[in-house]
Amino acid sequence: MQSFTSGGQRIEVEWFAASGGSAAGGGTGTNGPAVLLLHGADGLTYAEGYRLAARTISASGYHVAFPHYLDRTQDRRVAYSRLRQDFPLWATTVRDGVSWLASQPGVEAGKLGIVGVSLGAALAFEVAASDARVKAIVDYFGPFPEGLAARQPRLPPTLILHGALDPVVPVAQAHAIERLLKQQGTPYEIRIYPGQGHGLTGTTQFDSAARVASFLGQHLGPDQA
Repeated sequence: MQSFTSGGQRIEVEWFAASGGSAAGGGTGTNGPAVLLLHGADGLTYAEGYRLAARTISASGYHVAFPHYLDRTQDRRVAYSRLRQDFPLWATTVRDGVSWLASQPGVEAGKLGIVGVSLGAALAFEVAASDARVKAIVDYFGPFPEGLAARQPRLPPTLILHGALDPVVPVAQAHAIERLLKQQGTPYEIRIYPGQGHGLTGTTQFDSAARVASFLGQHLGPDQA
C-alpha cells in the first residue's frame, strides 16, 4: 500500500502497474500514461469491484492509482449530512493525488486521466476544471458539481456513461455535462444505457469497459501529445 499526505492526513493508495499493451511502454522502460480511479460515496464498501476495474484498466497499458480519498475526513463511506462541507476537502485531496501520481516512477506526467464513479466523477470534474494536468475524464454516472456549470470551466475530453433509469443521479445530469462540453467544443462521447440504474450490470459492464479502453487510447495513448 502506498500513500501521500493531504491536509495533514495520510491517504492510502492502491497501485496497479500497467500490465499490458504498449500504452505504458510495454516493459520498454519508458514512461507511460496513468489514471486515478475514484470510488463513489460507498467508499470501500465494494472495494473488490473497484479493484477489478483497476486491473482491467491496467491490463490495457495504464498505471492505475486507487486512492482512499475518504481518509482525508477519516470516513469509511460518505456521511451524507457532511457531504457539502467535505466535498472541497476531498477535491483538494484528489488534486494532491494528481500531483502524487505525476511524480511516480514510470508515469508520464503529461498523460494523466481520472476515472470517476458517481461522487468520484463529480470530484473529477471539480478538479479538472482548474487543473490542466488532467487530460481525460471517464464519468460513470456522476453528478455535475453544484455551481460548476456557471463557472464555464474548460474541461478535458470526457466519456459519459450513465443509466437511463438512474434514481440516484438522474440522467439529466449526464445531459447537462454534455451540453457544456458541446458548447465549448470539447471532444466527448456519451452512452446512455436503457434500463440501467445507478450502476451498470450484465453486458453493459463489458460494453462500458470497451468504451473506456478505446477512449483512453484516443486521449492518453502513445500517439497523443
